[in-house]
Amino acid sequence: MSFTDVFKKIFGTKADRDMKAIRPMLDKVLVAYEAVDKLSDDELREKCQALKDLIQARIADDEARIAAIKDELEKDIPLSQKEALATESDKLVKKVDEKIEEALDQILPDAFAIMKSTARRFKENETIRVKATDFDRDLSTTKEFVTIDGDYAVWQNHWMAGGNEVTWDMVHYDVQLIGGIVLHQGKIAEMATGEGKTLVATLPVFLNALAGKGVHVVTVNDYLSKRDSEWMGPLYMFHGLSVDCIDKHQPNSPARRKAYACNITFGTNNEFGFDYLRDNMAVAMDDLVQRKHHFAIVDEVDSVLIDDARTPLIISGPVPRGEDQQFVEFKPLVERLYNAQKTLVTNLLSESKKLIAAGNEKDGGILLFRAYKGYPKYKPLIKFLSEPGMKQLLQKVENYYIQDNEREMPFITDELYFVVSEKQHTVDMTDKGRDLITGNLEDPNFFVLPDVGAAVAEVQKDASLSAEEKQVKKDEIHADFALKSERVHTVTQLLKAYTMFDREIDYIIADGKIKIVDEQTGRIMEGRRWSDGLHQAVEAKENVKVEAATQTFATITLQNYFRMYHKLSGMTGTAETEAGEFWAIYKLDVVVIPTNRPIARIDQNDLIYKTKKAKFDAVTEKVLELTAQGRPVLVGTTDVETSEILSRMFRMRGIQHQVLNAKQHAREAEVVRFAGQAGTVTIATNMAGRGTDIKLPQEVKDAGGLAIIGTERHDSRRVDRQLRGRSGRQGDPGSSIFYVSLEDKLMRLFGSERIAGVVDKLGMKDDEALESSMLSKSIENAQKKVEEINFGSRKRLLEYDDIMNSQREAIYSKRRNALSGERIEIDVMNMMQDLALVYAERAESMTYEEFVENVQASLSVDLTAEEVASSADLYLSEEVFAKAKPEVIADYLVKNMMLVFNRRMGVIIQRTLPIFKSIAEKEGVNMPDDAKIRIPVSDGRRIYPVVVNIKKTIESEGRELVRAISKCITLYRIDESWKEHLREMDDLKQSVQNATYEQKDPLLIYKFESFNLFSTMLEELSKQVSAFLLRANIPLRDGQTAEAPAAPRKPDMSRMNTSRTDLVTNAGEPKSKMPVHVDKQVGRNDPCPCGSGKKFKNCHGKAMA
Repeated sequence: MSFTDVFKKIFGTKADRDMKAIRPMLDKVLVAYEAVDKLSDDELREKCQALKDLIQARIADDEARIAAIKDELEKDIPLSQKEALATESDKLVKKVDEKIEEALDQILPDAFAIMKSTARRFKENETIRVKATDFDRDLSTTKEFVTIDGDYAVWQNHWMAGGNEVTWDMVHYDVQLIGGIVLHQGKIAEMATGEGKTLVATLPVFLNALAGKGVHVVTVNDYLSKRDSEWMGPLYMFHGLSVDCIDKHQPNSPARRKAYACNITFGTNNEFGFDYLRDNMAVAMDDLVQRKHHFAIVDEVDSVLIDDARTPLIISGPVPRGEDQQFVEFKPLVERLYNAQKTLVTNLLSESKKLIAAGNEKDGGILLFRAYKGYPKYKPLIKFLSEPGMKQLLQKVENYYIQDNEREMPFITDELYFVVSEKQHTVDMTDKGRDLITGNLEDPNFFVLPDVGAAVAEVQKDASLSAEEKQVKKDEIHADFALKSERVHTVTQLLKAYTMFDREIDYIIADGKIKIVDEQTGRIMEGRRWSDGLHQAVEAKENVKVEAATQTFATITLQNYFRMYHKLSGMTGTAETEAGEFWAIYKLDVVVIPTNRPIARIDQNDLIYKTKKAKFDAVTEKVLELTAQGRPVLVGTTDVETSEILSRMFRMRGIQHQVLNAKQHAREAEVVRFAGQAGTVTIATNMAGRGTDIKLPQEVKDAGGLAIIGTERHDSRRVDRQLRGRSGRQGDPGSSIFYVSLEDKLMRLFGSERIAGVVDKLGMKDDEALESSMLSKSIENAQKKVEEINFGSRKRLLEYDDIMNSQREAIYSKRRNALSGERIEIDVMNMMQDLALVYAERAESMTYEEFVENVQASLSVDLTAEEVASSADLYLSEEVFAKAKPEVIADYLVKNMMLVFNRRMGVIIQRTLPIFKSIAEKEGVNMPDDAKIRIPVSDGRRIYPVVVNIKKTIESEGRELVRAISKCITLYRIDESWKEHLREMDDLKQSVQNATYEQKDPLLIYKFESFNLFSTMLEELSKQVSAFLLRANIPLRDGQTAEAPAAPRKPDMSRMNTSRTDLVTNAGEPKSKMPVHVDKQVGRNDPCPCGSGKKFKNCHGKAMA
């Protein structure tokens, strides 16, 4: 017995400890259910309302204070008081969240009991008759499962979900109650396939929705979000909770805003993230759709928060000269390079075979290793390495050349045109390769990066050059480096496209476009593009249109989006293997939920073959054997190419089958529905059909259940477990087995020497298989290596992303304050103070006259004006300037800036207020309270339109106009500065990769340079906003009247794209093609379904008129 086994025996496993902690709460739920289930239907709904009232009573005082503070912030009060109120409001929001959680923990047993009892009543009764509420009456006008009969509402137990009519037939098991408790606690519930995760989610969703702060249920595709909102929705609606799905409505629409305002909102991870970005491009509060991020439950949480988490969501638009790219121009050079290398590798492999056959393993091994470094994915090379002893020979040579920091490696690589590292996913061109592609060019250094540091130093030493000439020379050096850097980057990406990305495996061509195939699900990743020009390189390689470059306007990763929620939880069938990462990144604990029935599936050891051909032949024979027994078979593959190879082999053997991969993803629901029928053979990617159970008829269960055959081990154990989990649902019989070959990618890159050694010693033939628990364990160890590498890559990206995220949070917070206007005076004051301190710190190197002149020129603030000179508080004399510290000088400067600002705003109010009053008098009582006009505001160079409320401006004696001007100018400048900053950050992220050539860490350079860029941006932003406000005026002639405005400025979303840039791994989903279900339609002159007795057009149809 190992130490680990002894430790578990004494202290128990983590799962045991988790269940022990949850058990007391589960017992309370079961006790509460006994009482709650005895209530009448109306009493059950009243009980739910009582829970809502209890929560509201707990937070009523704090909510009232928050509302009062909001009103106070609208008033003209001192800035210090505003800042104190804003801080108090932030603290109260957190306090409310804490009180809600305390209340929810208290009412959890009753809330879970109510939901379980509701599920039982719908299962056992075709209709439920209750006293009609206003909510019931409103619902009856749009939903067919609710009808009004006088004072009563009649709820049916069948409704449309996902395009099909469903009859409710589920009641929560005890283990599902456990899952609900875990989700409410903000943890991840790992539940086996078929354990009813969708039903489990109804418990915490219902409980948390009672607080009225909004619950988001996040799915991986729009089919599931729409289906689940329709499927589970009636249970929530029965208790007066509103439900909607954002994927049913257009972005930025009133309908989508209404969906977010519901108690429960379903949607896909992409759309939640994109809506956040769109909200941070809005120019008016009315344009916002999302509210506070309170609680989210993420379905298939491993896909969303691990696979997809670092993939940026990007809103982008056209960029000047976006078509000016060099991929097509350099493609012939790279093709020449690639073909030369392929020919070289072919010759090297041929020579190696001859030398090894002649007994010269030393020289033959060197040539074999050189071929491997030149093109590791070359199929004849892969086949040769599967022969006895070849893998060990290659590893022996590799071990020699990687010692001492690869000191001897140039002996191997100098003969190649470029070097490929499949493990590190890199391609490096050698000097021989550069010579080949520059042979016909005039400049032999066309693709050679210059040593900028040495070149600048030479210029600096040249005494014959003037300072201006030196600067010109330096600029030329930097321009040359930038140009050549772009060339090298283009060629490198093209080489990657040719050597590492295969058609039908990594991507397909559809509709004249390159479409990425998800390595996890085998589905097409609509809208996804590889980053850093790699996608354009693949487009050039395949002779499809190379898409123009775009500029990023807004971006966020899902990882950072979901970290904004007050509480986050998730559910999946496979999370335990990634538990460490979930905790490290999100502080999410993974709790394994027991199955309702014991798992009866038999998981067999892997079968290991020498070659892929032998493996596929064995799979075919196994499928024939299983179908003869009347069992359905699900054959799992890792890519499109394998699916189609097996499909051809099955057709040749007369095996009837269906295929589910990237080319047939639209048929997924249909294929999965029939995958459990007797004798059915389905070829599918490992994670295809997630979210849809494969149900088995009794005859299949009697025959042995669903058989799972994996044709290759995936890089991730989690994906293999997902494939196994397709069988054995709810205690069903079944089996699973994986067929592996030494030619598989995982085995080539990370298979242990032990397996290759065993194969050689036994002298295995191609059609013989190795089977051993030890070998299966070795394969899992290889998977762990890959997982460690992937986690390392993700952690590296996380460090890059965290830098961007901290900047995003700062700028979006500033932008949201400007948008709402509540704290705009505080932000403007802070910007002026920050700017004043910058000027004061730079004053140390200036004379008094230079400082005064600099402030006058850049900010239009005269520090020597007569009104200033007469005030001791305002006048900065030359004597004080000479002795004062920067903080003192900054204080004088801020006071002067505020003086000028108040004077400017006073003049604007004096000129415009009569116009506002004139308009109000002319319109009289007919003028609505929200009537607005647009006035032009200028700083003498630019004119911005400012939209302002007429009534509020008059009532506040012009202060509303000052706030509107400050809001508008701050928003304009933030948006322009942020877009420019994002463009610079994109350039920086690409350029810092060249730091590796100088033996420097790109991440450290990125951190340093990004901080400087952001500091510069904030300084420039403060300067632009302050300078504009200090020069602001209304360019109206005397007697001129303001015009009623057109619609306020909005970003032209039609010219912008939403996309996801693929960085590491992907698990997004395509748009579904589910049937469209139209809500209940009522004629305008028909009686309103709410039972009011009025015509529909005069009742609930008014809003649609």
